[in-house]
Amino acid sequence: MSAFSTLNALSESQLSNLSSLGYLQMTPVQAAALPVVLAGRDVRAQAQTGSGKTAAFGIGLIHRLDSALYKTQSLVLCPTRELADQVAQELRRLARATANVKILTLCGGQPMNAQRDSLNSHAPHIVVGTPGRILDHLKRGSLSLDALQTIVLDEADRMLDMGFRDDLDAILQDLPVNRQTLLFSATWPQDIVRLSTRYQREPEAIEMGGTAELPDIEQTFYEVNGHEKIRALAGLLSQQLPAACVVFCNMKRECDDVVQALNGQGIDALSLHGDLEQRDRDQVMIRFANGSCRVLVATDVAARGLDIKDLPLVVNLALAWDPEVHVHRIGRTARAGQKGVAVSFVAADEMVRAHAVEAFLAKKLQWQSTASLLRATVLPLEALHVTLCIDGGRKAKIRPGDVLGALTSEGGISGEQVGKISLTQTHAYVAVKPDIARQAMKQLQQGKIKGKTCRARLLK
Repeated sequence: MSAFSTLNALSESQLSNLSSLGYLQMTPVQAAALPVVLAGRDVRAQAQTGSGKTAAFGIGLIHRLDSALYKTQSLVLCPTRELADQVAQELRRLARATANVKILTLCGGQPMNAQRDSLNSHAPHIVVGTPGRILDHLKRGSLSLDALQTIVLDEADRMLDMGFRDDLDAILQDLPVNRQTLLFSATWPQDIVRLSTRYQREPEAIEMGGTAELPDIEQTFYEVNGHEKIRALAGLLSQQLPAACVVFCNMKRECDDVVQALNGQGIDALSLHGDLEQRDRDQVMIRFANGSCRVLVATDVAARGLDIKDLPLVVNLALAWDPEVHVHRIGRTARAGQKGVAVSFVAADEMVRAHAVEAFLAKKLQWQSTASLLRATVLPLEALHVTLCIDGGRKAKIRPGDVLGALTSEGGISGEQVGKISLTQTHAYVAVKPDIARQAMKQLQQGKIKGKTCRARLLK
């Protein structure tokens, strides 16, 4: 792999920031895309989540940015709010070497007035958002893209799957002609080809291939009766004792049923699906990412954009209908060259799908007996942290250091007992060790953050 230092276009400060973030060697998609992106040319790239594609376009956006020009110069469109939040967070990290860069997320499920006020205070340099909300702001005149240099369509195939085709057309038709268009998609259906043909100018085609990251994933398949799947899952989790695991289901109702069954056996699990309110979905994602939940049971659409760096195990409780979706699921456990384990439970009526996966991967599937899983003693799998929710987030100018300071200022709580701190516009979330949760709550409620009394609660 090539080093980022080989990119002559990047400044010393940018390279130093990348090094501090752990970006030393480029992933394949970064090595292929970044020289083209930095040159200002259009790119259409086929790449899975976890391949490093955010940095592949994000470094280019930051490099071309004029921070002294208070106009929106880049727009990143994402299929879900969760992915938009993650992309914006990563862009802020990549922009640390550039002063006064404003990056704003514009997504549904958030107050329109607060977004409009932020746009009016001074225009963000980079906007990350979902197509529907971006189009709303364009129609209202609260968002101007007259100075746009680059637009990124991230996970374009999923945006089309979710019904954003008309919104994408409306947005793209309204942009400056002389712009850079970067299109990233895990798959290449005909509608993606149409988008590229219509809106890109001689794009550089980059194909990482759907199975490129699979050699480091140990895949195992179990044939199991449908009514024994949850028992086999509990046995697997008790044998593996993973720090984190995502279990995929095909239906929303299945997610809740599985979580209820696992929790009843002492296994900390949460469900993630489209019927949850946006705030609840955000909190589930935060709790899983910070170690306050060991097992996340999710549908494909809900888990889109989920990016956990250290995910040792992925389980398909039901096989995906599409082999490409299967590859996308299991690819979440092999991030940037790491190894991972993927287990699939297959009922008799799913065997046709297993054969389709085998044909797609062009390799023989490895089958094992479920006997040991069904006999295994089910062990508790408790979360390593619990999460406290504090009223007040980015809008209140709260930073992670403010929360850490409030917890550790009076002594009694050490920094080692505090885990990940996450911020949204209106709340701060902090992971702490379970045995100090009450003490942490008391510390927050008796202290102050930014000179104001805190209201905090324990998420359950």
